[in-house]
Amino acid sequence: MPIKAILFDLDGTLLDTLDDLAAAANRVLNQAGLPTHAHSAYRHFIGDGSRMLVTRAIPEDHRTPERIEDLLTRFKDDYSRHWKTATCPYPGIQDLLNDLVGRGIRRAVVTNKPQAFAECCVHHFFPDTPFQMVWGQKNGVPLKPHPLPALEAAKHLQVATGECLLLGDSGVDMETARAAGMLPVGAAWGFRPIGELIEAGAVRIVHIPQEILECIDGPPSQ
Repeated sequence: MPIKAILFDLDGTLLDTLDDLAAAANRVLNQAGLPTHAHSAYRHFIGDGSRMLVTRAIPEDHRTPERIEDLLTRFKDDYSRHWKTATCPYPGIQDLLNDLVGRGIRRAVVTNKPQAFAECCVHHFFPDTPFQMVWGQKNGVPLKPHPLPALEAAKHLQVATGECLLLGDSGVDMETARAAGMLPVGAAWGFRPIGELIEAGAVRIVHIPQEILECIDGPPSQ
């Protein structure tokens, strides 16, 4: 089937959000008297939603439900004031989006980032590029790798799942694509190692955004 739509992960795929997420989490940890982490460590904390990010950042012997909830609230408050301090689109992303608009390829963002933050980031950093849908973390709704977010995006875009390419930087994204019957393509420039993407089922790894166009012109079979 030809590719008619691309579903993008957000953190580590469209936007380099690492420093802002890490800085917010470290400030909260420091205020709570807990050890902080090198920003590079957050590459492995990000990707499964903000609650899991905070949980992974907290020392194991402090991971009580009450502590996690308290620090999650503090993290969201801090991040809400600093989400665009260092964050920026990856090189080549805007050019890719412009090309997709010109080709009539439909576009959606499917992320485990909380809905409000996802919308703020997309609208701020891509004000001139319309996305037909931004799907973020919602209370009571499963996160990726559950296929529901991707399936809902395909339904909204009015395309068959086999006509969708899902681009992401983590094994979670590749598993989501597989579960939803979409083409799983890994972004090598993101937070996670290429080996993780391949192990999770990526049919192709792209090293620069423009390589996505090759998948549209002649996508590999799943």
